[in-house]
Amino acid sequence: MNVCVIIPAAGRSRRFGQSDKLGQDLGGRAMLIRTVELFAKREEVKSIIVAGPPDPPEEYQAFREKYGATLGFHGATVVEGGRVDRWETVKSALARVPDDATHIAVHDAARPGASRELLDRVFEAAENLPAVIPVVEIGATIKRLGEQAESFEVAEDDGIADAILGDVGKKAVEARSVEATIDRTNLVEVQTPQVFRADLLKRAYAAEDLSGATDDASLVERLGEKVYAVEGDVRNLKVTTPADLKLMRAVLNLKPPAERPVHKRF
Repeated sequence: MNVCVIIPAAGRSRRFGQSDKLGQDLGGRAMLIRTVELFAKREEVKSIIVAGPPDPPEEYQAFREKYGATLGFHGATVVEGGRVDRWETVKSALARVPDDATHIAVHDAARPGASRELLDRVFEAAENLPAVIPVVEIGATIKRLGEQAESFEVAEDDGIADAILGDVGKKAVEARSVEATIDRTNLVEVQTPQVFRADLLKRAYAAEDLSGATDDASLVERLGEKVYAVEGDVRNLKVTTPADLKLMRAVLNLKPPAERPVHKRF
């Protein structure tokens, strides 16, 4: 088994805020590096491709300057990703997959918590099946909401503050109506890495219309090919918000970086 791992790292991470999500400190190493390390020493992984931001050009150059040397140390190649959608980034990376790769794995750059047991399970299944994804069962009640939100202000129980500030400082709350409760039987949440036979994934990405694809397996499904699910891991969460970062540090049993002394902050 000769696996090439593609790690899309070109996203803007708008829900995380202004700071560089993939550069967040996890035990003294950036999140992106932690993610690459999951695969760097695995026997079946022969190559790793990290697809960074392509536009503007200086952003890609800054990405290479920040991560290139460390990624190179781990045997990873850095390429330019897509400008808008995730599938564009994966498609760009596919052009750099070595010809001798028998399988291609795609893993989110912001999932540094995948355990060795999970990776073993996915790769072992991929030796026998054409397309494998890890999933976790949905335990919570699922509801579909309406698109329109209603907004209202929370009344403050402080007459003096109201007199001074008026509407300034009042809390606004948005609420959306519930349209339906979804039957969660056989519903699962999909994780990565998703692993495919190389020829199958390349064929899926050769389709003319790739729009609307939120993961790689969905493109394989469009071909009419079967995708098989194996047990995932709740600890293999994707860091999307600052709150997720705190959870990930707890999962990895890592402390947040120590703050600089007050007299050195400015």
